[in-house]
Amino acid sequence: MTDLKNKVAFVSGGNKGIGFGIAKSLLQQGMKVAISSRSLAAAETAAQDLEDATGGEVLGLSMDVRNYDQQLAACGNIIARFGQLDVLVANAGIGHFASIDEMEVKDWDAVIATNVNGVFYSIKACAEALKKTKGYIFTISSLAGTNFFGKGAAYNASKFAVTGMSQAAMLDFRPFDVKVTTIMPGSVSSYFNGHEPSDADAWKIQPEDLGQMIVNLLEIHPRTLPSKVEVRPSRPPGS
Repeated sequence: MTDLKNKVAFVSGGNKGIGFGIAKSLLQQGMKVAISSRSLAAAETAAQDLEDATGGEVLGLSMDVRNYDQQLAACGNIIARFGQLDVLVANAGIGHFASIDEMEVKDWDAVIATNVNGVFYSIKACAEALKKTKGYIFTISSLAGTNFFGKGAAYNASKFAVTGMSQAAMLDFRPFDVKVTTIMPGSVSSYFNGHEPSDADAWKIQPEDLGQMIVNLLEIHPRTLPSKVEVRPSRPPGS
């Protein structure tokens, strides 16, 4: 996918943080982008901010990634607006952190429903559209998808699952010339889990860094596929 101009991307959870940074990077390459949020107002506000910043064309959608029918409808709306879908970035995710004996069942269920089912639904809902364009699927996993830690059972389980699912999907979609890459970031300056980005986050990976990475992966020669990419801050505190 060496020429990105006028290609169409869908970024779930694109109203802020990592998703917003990725959407902005894609728009700067001349792509058209749809972003989603559970709140239509948040999606439309972010879409306007992205258009103002890049001059690109952005569609803001209301969608709960935990609802497969809503994901199907979102994909249909993207096709109706832009005529095609070339890139899916399954980004939306949440985190609840507690030891297993103290974790609320509802919190466990929310993490798995969002981070695992949500990614599966995104891929399945967009599969046929991406086959038609020989497109590219990116899933946003985490270094927590290979490195476990205390009080991280739900998040670890979800990201281990995303990593494994994505690698299996890579093999499933290979015959259709659809690429699949899972990106596994470490510490990112984002709004995840209630964090408010600040100057103190300067050492962290920035959302636009991940956006640049996705652009680079899209532009790599079609014969080559980095199927799993681990990303870390180069100089974390104390190093």
